[in-house]
Amino acid sequence: MSMSTMSMSTMSMSTMSAESQPPKVVVVGAGWAGLGATYHLAKQGYDVTLLEAGSYPGGLVAGWKTAGGRSVEAGIHGFWYPYRNIFSLVRELGLNPFTPWTRSAQYSPAGLEVEAPIFQEELRLPTPLGSFLYPQFKRLPLIDRLSALPLFYTLADFDNSDEAWRRYDSVTARELFKQFGVSARLYRDSFEPMLLVGLFAPGEQCSAAAALGMLYYFILAHQPDFDVVWCRGTVGEKIFRPWCSAIEQAGGRTLTQRRVSDIRTDSAGKVTGVVCGDEVFEADAVIFAVGITGMKKIVAGSRTLQSRKEFQNIMNLGAVDVLATRLWFDRKIAIPRASNACFGFDATTGWTFFDLNALHDEFRDAPGTVVEADFYHANQLIPLSDEEIVRKVQGDLATCVPAFREAKVIDSSAIRLREAVTHFLPGSYQYMLPAVTSFENVLISGDWIVSRHGSWSQEKAYVTGLEAANLLVERFGRGSKAEIVPVEPDEPHIQLARTVNKTVRELGKAFLPDFWL
Repeated sequence: MSMSTMSMSTMSMSTMSAESQPPKVVVVGAGWAGLGATYHLAKQGYDVTLLEAGSYPGGLVAGWKTAGGRSVEAGIHGFWYPYRNIFSLVRELGLNPFTPWTRSAQYSPAGLEVEAPIFQEELRLPTPLGSFLYPQFKRLPLIDRLSALPLFYTLADFDNSDEAWRRYDSVTARELFKQFGVSARLYRDSFEPMLLVGLFAPGEQCSAAAALGMLYYFILAHQPDFDVVWCRGTVGEKIFRPWCSAIEQAGGRTLTQRRVSDIRTDSAGKVTGVVCGDEVFEADAVIFAVGITGMKKIVAGSRTLQSRKEFQNIMNLGAVDVLATRLWFDRKIAIPRASNACFGFDATTGWTFFDLNALHDEFRDAPGTVVEADFYHANQLIPLSDEEIVRKVQGDLATCVPAFREAKVIDSSAIRLREAVTHFLPGSYQYMLPAVTSFENVLISGDWIVSRHGSWSQEKAYVTGLEAANLLVERFGRGSKAEIVPVEPDEPHIQLARTVNKTVRELGKAFLPDFWL
């Protein structure tokens, strides 16, 4: 055999060997997005490593034990009726982590304001009639509720398209509701409370586009969408830990306490590795799957990411402080509804409280009452001492359920979460990243990125993780794409209204000058 033949043979064998090696993928962030991407890629035979900065996979939903052995977590997270992909995942994993569908209530300092039914159990009406008629308002007059009718035009006009986002994003939610004639009382007693616990900020600090997207997805698109189940323990215990075991069985690996400090690139600008202090993880592709606060910290420490305009721009995005508290009382207290939202106690703060004796298996037979109370946009509460926080929480609970006033707190936990959840500020859409970045082999996922799927919160994070995984499957030509369940289609009358509205808009653009702000 000649030298040239031997050389060609060696090169061929080397190429075949390289092609047979699975692509190395590094996923940063072990929340819904990161675990979703890692799990699917591991099942498709990729060499995937998941890096988590914290001590446990799960991000904000990772639960843990206190020194006294009590379960706590960074807030309670509900699972709404349209979370079709998360429910599909749970079935695939063979888990049964959820409560039955629950009814909810809303309180103000004046007492009980509204009770919501389980909408699936009511006669299904065309949207948004069921959401309008079935909740049992205790104080809100019908004339105030009727003032919301002009706002329903936005159901046709806001279709989650890029154009719609740009049209509404620079306007505050409060300005939008005022523009469409919503009464002051309806805004104060209904819409703003939904914003405080849905977008975690008051209406004057929320993008109108985000408000419409969130309200439509969770409440207005279909009558049952507001129905919710809860995890029967911490999400970390009930879902994430068995999910991580499934990832390991599929060949993936999860490494905790690995805080990303930079990325490495080659001369062509392609990312070749992820740096965590003294460790470097080689990568053929990288998926960032962290919240906006974590992503900003990574960018702040990475000269490579800072060199790109899109990553510079995410420093314009923000996040909201959350205070998660858990109180153990010395007696059983009858709480009418297991999940409750509250407004009007502090001017710019919304909060929720949950009867964990009814929701969590661990506390079902406890001799006393266990309550989780979570405060959003909690800027003014974070600096308080634990003792001051406990006194406030008990006082607020007693305003809603008077029996709390005589009960004694025998244990408590207060978790302060600085910049914990995405703040959809007016004008923020222009700075959000799409899944694909200017780095050829770097992708982004999470609940704060641009996605046309239409979902929100945990479901959106999980879906964008799957979307990132699918982009890599397509790029490397290895494995099958994850099946992503689309959101339920709009009801026929909404589809018709959107078609008519779009036609009118296009005719207006064709015949009228486009010079309006």
